[in-house]
Amino acid sequence: MTIPNQLVERLRDVHASMVDAVLSGERMHDVAAIASRRIGRPVAVAIADLGYDFVVPEDAPDTTVACEVVVRNGGTPIGTIRLLSDQPLEDVEEAQAVLHLAAMAAMTDLALVESRQQVQDEMRGTFLEELRAGTALDAAEIIRRGDRLGCDLSTGALILAGDPEPDRIHRFMAAVKAECPTAFVQRLDGRVYAVIPADDDPDAEDRATATASVLAKRLQVHAPVGLSAFHRNAAELGRAIEEADLIVDVLGSSDLSPDSLVDGTYRLLVRLMASDPDQLDAFYEESVAPLARYDEQYRTDLIGTLSAYLDHDGKLGAAAQALYAHRHTVAYRLERIKELTQLDPARYEDRERLSLGLKIHRLTSRPSL
Repeated sequence: MTIPNQLVERLRDVHASMVDAVLSGERMHDVAAIASRRIGRPVAVAIADLGYDFVVPEDAPDTTVACEVVVRNGGTPIGTIRLLSDQPLEDVEEAQAVLHLAAMAAMTDLALVESRQQVQDEMRGTFLEELRAGTALDAAEIIRRGDRLGCDLSTGALILAGDPEPDRIHRFMAAVKAECPTAFVQRLDGRVYAVIPADDDPDAEDRATATASVLAKRLQVHAPVGLSAFHRNAAELGRAIEEADLIVDVLGSSDLSPDSLVDGTYRLLVRLMASDPDQLDAFYEESVAPLARYDEQYRTDLIGTLSAYLDHDGKLGAAAQALYAHRHTVAYRLERIKELTQLDPARYEDRERLSLGLKIHRLTSRPSL
C-alpha cells in the first residue's frame, strides 16, 4: 500500500510515536496502543517471530476483523496486525494507513531483535573461540563474560559438543536449549557447543551432570556427542571444551561406542589427553605401542589377541575360542607379547598396565582392533 502524501503528513506524529516506542524498548505493545487510540478501535497483533499475540486494549470484547495488514520479512509473511470492529469505520483509508505504519514499526522491531541476536552470537562465538584456543582467561573474566551472555558460570559448568549433519544443526541446538534453558549454545566451525552451568543449590553439580548426560545420550542417536567432566573452576572451561572435542573426535573416527566412553577409566584418559597428552603417549609407548607397530609391520594380530585374552579374564581356552585359533597359537602370541612389551599378560599387575594401554590405543584412533 502506498500512503498518500497528505495522509503521511497527517500521521507523521503517529509514525514518530511508534518508532520512539520501538527504539525506547516498549516495543509493539505501545505501538498497538498508539494505533488503537488513533483509530478508536481495538488492535490485535500476531507476529510469532517476535513472540507477539495480543490485543490492545486487553479488555476489548471479541469483535470481527474490520481490516488487516500482513507483516512481511523479505517478502515472507511473518504475522498480521488487525483492526477489530463490529461498526463501520469513519475513515477506512486512514485506519489502513495506521496499520501499515504499525507494520513498519514491527519491521523496525524485528531488525533490532535480529541485530541484538547477531551481536550476541558474535559474542558467544568469540568467547568460545578464545576458550577453545586456550586463551589465558582467569575465572573472574570468564564469569563476567558468561554473565553478559546470560549464563552464570560462578558455580562451574560442563561442556557438551556435537557434530550433527548440516541439516540437523538447528534441531540439535533447539533440543539442547529445550533441555537446558540456562545453557548458551553456539555453532562454531560446523560443530555445536553448549556451556551447561550449575545453579547454586547444594546438589546442583550432580543435577547439571545428570541432565547433560541424559541429553547427550538422546542426541547420540543423531550425531557424535562428547560431554566433558564437570569443572567447578571457570578457568578450566577451555580444558572442558577440549575434553568434549576429543570424545567427539574419538566417536567419529574409531569403533568405540558412546556407551563405552561412560566407563570411568575412559573418561579419566580423555581428561589426561586434554591436560597432559605427553604423559599419555609415554604410558602408551611403555605398554602396547610395540605390539601395534609389530602388527602393522608383519600383518599379525597381537593387539587383537591381547584384547581377547584380557576380555576373557586371562583364560587361554576362552580366548582361543573367541579368536577361532588353537590354544598353542594363542599361547605363542602371548609369549611374543611378553617379549615385545616386557609385560606378562599372566601377571595381574602387568595385565592392568596392558589393559590401560589398550584403552589408550582405542582412544587415540590407532589401527582398529
